Amino acid sequence: TALADYPPALATAATRRAPDHLARHLVVIADAFLRYQEVTRVLPLGDEKPSAAHRARLALAEAAGTVLAGGLSLLGIDAPEHL
Repeated sequence: TALADYPPALATAATRRAPDHLARHLVVIADAFLRYQEVTRVLPLGDEKPSAAHRARLALAEAAGTVLAGGLSLLGIDAPEHL
């Protein structure tokens, strides 16, 4: 839900001219994704073939990275290529 709440949070931050609102929401997204990643195996193991679930988890990781990088860019912060 944190990713889905990003567009309204961005709009609110822009309307209120409150970059801190955007920064706090980016922290919520990052925290939520890290918790998800800790309990979910994203990549297949060994010879296991990637399933639809694996592809969906990778898409979620890419979406989270894109949103975080874009939000940081709006705040004037360069996002690292890899963590």
